[in-house]
Amino acid sequence: MYSTSMSPGCCQQIIKALQVMTGEDGTNIGKQKIKNLRDNSNFFRKGLMERGFQVYGDASSPVIPIMLYYPAKIAAFSRECLKRNIAVVVVGFPATPLLMSRARICISACHTKKDLEWALEEISEIGSILMIKYGKVLDDEQTKKIQ
Repeated sequence: MYSTSMSPGCCQQIIKALQVMTGEDGTNIGKQKIKNLRDNSNFFRKGLMERGFQVYGDASSPVIPIMLYYPAKIAAFSRECLKRNIAVVVVGFPATPLLMSRARICISACHTKKDLEWALEEISEIGSILMIKYGKVLDDEQTKKIQ
């Protein structure tokens, strides 16, 4: 009642996107994109965990929170990512409890393995500089359990 409705063009775009995702457009593009998104998300999450980062969130989720914990590390992590052209969203108090600061990485279906591997190496370097690798580095047996 107190907000404006979506424009017809916006509504049509949503309808078309849902048709592509469900295959109602006669292609399998939507299914392939969803598969790519899941695969990329799992690859990146596993890579972060293997490098010692503590990550939250659901498996296969394209939004991957990296726990920073200390409020003082929020700006430093953001600046280091910006220097390396990595887009992140950092979140701290009051959006999270005071000592639950995090950085959120959003994965896309269009990222290539090369893109993701590059980002993992850069973020790993940042994690070493800022000493935010709170998780234990996983061995091969533990890595298999994640997959």
